[in-house]
Amino acid sequence: MTVHLIKLCVGVDTVAELVHWQSERVAKLQAAGADSTLYHRTRQTPRRASELLDGGSLYWVIKGVVQVRQRLTGLRAATADDGIARCDLLLDAELVATRPQPRRPFQGWRYLDPDDAPPDLAGCGRGVETMPAELRAALSELGLL
Repeated sequence: MTVHLIKLCVGVDTVAELVHWQSERVAKLQAAGADSTLYHRTRQTPRRASELLDGGSLYWVIKGVVQVRQRLTGLRAATADDGIARCDLLLDAELVATRPQPRRPFQGWRYLDPDDAPPDLAGCGRGVETMPAELRAALSELGLL
């Protein structure tokens, strides 16, 4: 059974900013001749790895709202600069817009059941994907999206 992760996107105000930040990171890795696989490093290794890698995604909470997801492509053991073991969540480069879903702050990441995950915007109707994020969030709060 597939399961997802949900995580706050700290320090990022918009999806465009997340795209820019990830693009810059990959470019720096390529310039340094390092492995340019896109990843997000976490303190804990998910115990439900097989379920995550069975079609799971990382849902990003930006400014208190789930706005986008990235497919998880793998997990790998890593070591931080301080020598402490970490886990890299390997991510697909494609960001998929989701129906806005408000979320309260939390620490770290959480598992997200597929039934609780917001649907992709592609299935929400024509033109929804091109709306500004603020408008989508407002329409979602009113129950119109």
